[in-house]
Amino acid sequence: MTEALVRLKEGWQRQALSKGFLKETDLQSAQAKSRQTGQDVVEVLIHSGILTEEAIAQLKAESSGVVYLEVLDYQIDSKVLELVPESVARKHTLLPLYRIGNSLTVAITDPWNAIAIDEVRLASQVPVIQPVVSNPSAIRKAIDRHYGHRVVEQAAQHSVSSSTLTGVSTPSSVGISGKEKLVAVSSVAEEVPVVKLVDALMREAIEAKASDIHLEPEENNLRIRYRVDGVLLEVKLLPVTLHEAMTSRIKLLAKLDITEHRLPQDGHFPLTVEGRLIDVRLSTYPTLFGENLVLRLLDHQSLLLSLEALGFSAQVLAQFADLIQRPHGMVLVTGPTGSGKTTTLYGALTQINSVAKNIMTIEDPVEYRLPLIRQTQINLKAGVTFATGLRSLLRQDPDVIMVGEIRDRETAEIAIHAALTGHLVLSTLHTNDAVGTVARLIDMGVESYLLSSTLLGIVAQRLVRKICTSCRQEEKPPLQVQQRHPHLQKLFRGRGCRFCRQTGFSGRMGVFELFRIDERSKALVAERCPTHKLKEMALSAGMKTMRMDGLRKVQEGLTTLDELDRVVPEEIQPIPTA
Repeated sequence: MTEALVRLKEGWQRQALSKGFLKETDLQSAQAKSRQTGQDVVEVLIHSGILTEEAIAQLKAESSGVVYLEVLDYQIDSKVLELVPESVARKHTLLPLYRIGNSLTVAITDPWNAIAIDEVRLASQVPVIQPVVSNPSAIRKAIDRHYGHRVVEQAAQHSVSSSTLTGVSTPSSVGISGKEKLVAVSSVAEEVPVVKLVDALMREAIEAKASDIHLEPEENNLRIRYRVDGVLLEVKLLPVTLHEAMTSRIKLLAKLDITEHRLPQDGHFPLTVEGRLIDVRLSTYPTLFGENLVLRLLDHQSLLLSLEALGFSAQVLAQFADLIQRPHGMVLVTGPTGSGKTTTLYGALTQINSVAKNIMTIEDPVEYRLPLIRQTQINLKAGVTFATGLRSLLRQDPDVIMVGEIRDRETAEIAIHAALTGHLVLSTLHTNDAVGTVARLIDMGVESYLLSSTLLGIVAQRLVRKICTSCRQEEKPPLQVQQRHPHLQKLFRGRGCRFCRQTGFSGRMGVFELFRIDERSKALVAERCPTHKLKEMALSAGMKTMRMDGLRKVQEGLTTLDELDRVVPEEIQPIPTA
């Protein structure tokens, strides 16, 4: 690279320094780290949070004298896309936008990248390439969206022709042997358009921060839905002819039997997207129009292990942190499936983890791997259940034990025995609130005097969606809301933008209640006091319910009242029984 070009490429850094966006010390530190790690200075600055991708792109545009353009919602003619192969677009993170005569305008991250511009000129056979600068993430998303449409068309054409030739358009195809069918289905699943379509689908889901992908076959369509922030969103309606090819491709990745369509199957496979390791868990289920697929995406980099980041109030966080530092006893986290119980337990383990403690877990499944902690997954075929695994685990000299879930009396009794004999036990249970957990365990057959001796505290939780900070706006509460909640003087709502996919929400946080077992409550638990009496005592002792915690977050503008009503409805006081 010539010295003149180096000066040009570093022009945006001088712009950032002169405008006060960047400090000289920060730049020198980033340059030093770049030399040590081999990372580009831009990547170092972005990862350290000093500058955003968008700010750097705008500075590059200004210093190079070209236009900055937002490309995410840009409409592009399919004929223009055909000028530049997808491989070139992805290799250099660029996107063809429009052609006027002998000039092709291309969005690019680095306007000085002469090699990329030459490749575009050679591939498109257009003599003049006019660069504009855009955000790298926006270009990648636009590549997925625009080239993805072409992939769908190509895959649909290939699937129709392949199904006609192989005779495997439906699971009930006749006239060919099982071995022939396996070869035929495998060949369709390995076709380039189908492979690219499945890859694009999973990339897009990860970009959208989806936790699950649903592939739902119907009579005339293949419906694709993502679960984002706990809510299912429809993202695509594909031709139903793609169903078998896509299903076979995904089952091949998970090493499942692609010829078996009548029985449910489970599998998993690793996926790496832009350096991020994603564990994909696959579940298939036979339905009227074919196999329904659900893919759970476990992103090892997105797990929030800090208790502070989960949404605990300062008071509840301090109380919970005190409980998990105790040398022995039992702490439970309760709530329905998908309420974030395991994430809270992982956060607790991370906080108390140290080389001085032997922490062991038994889970179903092990969702994330934690350093220093010995984790075991139950294996029903091998006879390793929560109860049998926990019994063996006690002989491993643990200080802290995490049991993924208490499902039956046997597991509950072994966990309580462990808590009585000098271990700290953390586990989860499916109950509606914290106080009701006591009655649930007694219903399982656990003796009340054992509960009063071992229970330290119970956390109940739900997850609410957070208002998107990019489009949050204040609004006056309606009259009926003012009547219900006089203390809510103002409300906030997300109006919807491209960052939140027009939903008004981005991310989730917990709403919590913590029932601490003190001497007074121990006596009531031992006496099998009715749940409503136990709750009255807990409230008088200062416990805040999930609804109260949620209303505080509504008041602070973190979530909406409608979202809280959806997840934690307004409490109806139970009528005491005689």
